[in-house]
Amino acid sequence: MTVRIGVVTFPGTLDDRDALRAVRLAGAEPVSLWHRDEDLKRVDAVVLPGGFSYGDYLRAGAISRFSPVMGSVVERARAGMPVLGICNGFQVLTETHLLPGAMLRNDHLHFICRDQRLRVENADTAWTADYAEGQEIHIPLKNIDGRYVADERTLDELEGEGRVVFRYVGFNPNGSLRDIAGITNAAGNVVGLMPHPEHAVEPLVGTGRTDGLGFFTSILKKLVNI
Repeated sequence: MTVRIGVVTFPGTLDDRDALRAVRLAGAEPVSLWHRDEDLKRVDAVVLPGGFSYGDYLRAGAISRFSPVMGSVVERARAGMPVLGICNGFQVLTETHLLPGAMLRNDHLHFICRDQRLRVENADTAWTADYAEGQEIHIPLKNIDGRYVADERTLDELEGEGRVVFRYVGFNPNGSLRDIAGITNAAGNVVGLMPHPEHAVEPLVGTGRTDGLGFFTSILKKLVNI
């Protein structure tokens, strides 16, 4: 079975090629998806990559949610298709309400770029099965609108239902509430996080770590076993 994983490109997307390469390195077939096209080209999963789609005007991800491709992504995601939102992609997922909460400007009001330590809180999602609960990984982080916020009821629900997938360890880089770095929907097929796993898939580039490759091998195994 050939697993096809689509990567969407919006105007202002920066990390689509990196995500496509990560998909290829994991052993799946990468498929480029254009924001104006409703056709998902028979993909089995979708990655919404990082960047500054539409220049982050209005709010980060606020305009991208209206792109034709997102109508198809939302429909398929609600039917169970796995979707991963990375950084700007996470912002788009909150704007489409596939994930709860919102992303605001970092509490220190500066862009930040660093190798960030994370703790895996949920290894049962479609994108995290190759990790272990409690495992600590290092993933690059780069954002200015990375502060995850939600009302207390939503935060309590995320905690109580085990839907906090990643948490910042040692240092909270953006003021995200409860140190949340990534979350999932109730079904576990939609995951969003601010750090960039696609930049940690090869030992010779980036941070020199491969801690991010597990996202892409996890979804490959999930789809092959379905």
